[in-house]
Amino acid sequence: MTTGTKDADARLDRLNANLAKVEELSKRLTAALTQRKSADPALNGPSQDVYLKAAAAYVAEMMQNPSKILEHQIGYWGKSLKHYVEAQQTLVKGEFKAPPDPGPADKRFANPLWDTHPFFNYLKQQYQFNAEAVGNAVSGLERLEAADRKRVEYFSKQIIDMFSPTNFLGTNPEALERAVATDGESLVKGLENLVRDIEANNGDLQVTLADKEAFRVGTNIATTPGAVVYRNRMLELIQYTPTTPTVHQTPLLIFPPWINKFYILDLKPQNSLIKWIVDQGFTLFVVSWVNPDASYRDVGMDDYVREGYMQAMAEVRRITGEKQINAVGYCIAGTTLNLTLAYLEKAGDKSVKSATFFTTLTDFSDQGEVGVFLNDDFVDGIERQVAVDGVLDKTFMSRTFSFLRSNELIYQPAIKSYMLGEAPPAFDLLYWNGDGTNLPARMAVEYLRGLCQADQFARDGFPVLGHKVSLSDVKLPICAIACETDHIAAWKGSFTGVRQMGSKDKTFILSESGHIAGIVNPPSKNKYGHYTNDAPMTTPDDWLAGATFHNGSWWPRWGEWLKARSGKQVPARVPGDSTNPVLAPAPGTYVTAVPSA
Repeated sequence: MTTGTKDADARLDRLNANLAKVEELSKRLTAALTQRKSADPALNGPSQDVYLKAAAAYVAEMMQNPSKILEHQIGYWGKSLKHYVEAQQTLVKGEFKAPPDPGPADKRFANPLWDTHPFFNYLKQQYQFNAEAVGNAVSGLERLEAADRKRVEYFSKQIIDMFSPTNFLGTNPEALERAVATDGESLVKGLENLVRDIEANNGDLQVTLADKEAFRVGTNIATTPGAVVYRNRMLELIQYTPTTPTVHQTPLLIFPPWINKFYILDLKPQNSLIKWIVDQGFTLFVVSWVNPDASYRDVGMDDYVREGYMQAMAEVRRITGEKQINAVGYCIAGTTLNLTLAYLEKAGDKSVKSATFFTTLTDFSDQGEVGVFLNDDFVDGIERQVAVDGVLDKTFMSRTFSFLRSNELIYQPAIKSYMLGEAPPAFDLLYWNGDGTNLPARMAVEYLRGLCQADQFARDGFPVLGHKVSLSDVKLPICAIACETDHIAAWKGSFTGVRQMGSKDKTFILSESGHIAGIVNPPSKNKYGHYTNDAPMTTPDDWLAGATFHNGSWWPRWGEWLKARSGKQVPARVPGDSTNPVLAPAPGTYVTAVPSA
């Protein structure tokens, strides 16, 4: 027997062994899928009303303006036919190559075979023609309301992205090459990854974005030294260890969003905003919110204000002996900080000296990209589901935000994991992104109905502890940082909310990049710049047109703003040197606790 024959037999044996493993894994997959918990159908997609409106608008266009529809169709037919003829002419010449490819660059098609192989190139170009045709058809629906058009455009794009040929094994050259080169082992590893993810999520499919074994909270992420100095059912209050001999007199208290965990601000020393603030000479406290289970079903926005914000503020004042603090709120925590400040203003409480808001919406008339999920079809489904579960499960929140960036956060990771058999990367940001939290049932509904949908804070007032408060009640000095490409809190919506606040001392900063990268933007990286404009706040477009661009991070600019409102230097305060004993070292216990089912 020749060496070549032996090698071929060995490879065949490996292929057969891998196919046998596939059969075993398929049984595990079937068993895992049976564990899937039933959920309200509305959580899986928009109502049929979206498609009916789109179809009705398209039929209306056909009847009222048939020439436009025919123009779109003939243009699509012409491109498709021309492409087919060019491909056939190339093959007739006996040349195994693709015809000219004038299509747009798309990183999904980075493998060279998409450009050189006739079959794969034909698939790619035809997919791009199809995507363009659908996009043109949707954008041409003039008889749709703006909100309906936005939803139709968004969900149409989701369908287009889902049907990309890269998402299917038989039409993904990289996956096929890998399978052949590994005698099917890549497919076995991919199926193992798929089964593992479904088993880990009780029958639901959620792609693992990062290596879960690569990070330990408190060990190699969230490592800035500090201590938990207060705890109640809503939060742990962390005081960070000073790194300077003296600190500014006025302490700083950060409220992170409870939709995620606080350590996005403390991933590693190089990009930790928490460490940077401590190094600038501030006494820093950060809230770590509880990850609620069903026992928190009746916890509402008032409970977050009373037992979260106001209690944490009181503890910081008591620990430091100061009458005033400075406060920061990020995303939903910034929204709720605004509600709290408006309530304190009405109560005549001046204990907060200044406030900073990171990517915060208070006027929800512009809901940004996430607004497609805030219609009644989804919110009704959420309300029904949380009535059963007691919480809005973290899986739904994670999936919703991932679909705002589906190619980057769903399809590309799925291809690498399930088709190529690759292990998830050791990436701290993606690890944090997968370390989600639940939301209490009552709070979730109050937030979605009263703030997101009814926009009460910017309109007729939102109820806080029995009193209606509005944006005009926020009167203390404020600094707001929004992010230019934020898909969760649109910067123009953030701007509009700040403009309506009653404060006479407003600073608005627009950072480059998005919801996370625009905030976690350390000066040492010199990566994203920012815009400022001291002129009166009129409209977002006018403000940006007159703004000055600055290279580098906004952190130092904000640091100077904060120092001017933080008083004289006093001896550094060490956690546990006051009446509050150390309950646990930072990052505390709530951040790693797993809520009961």
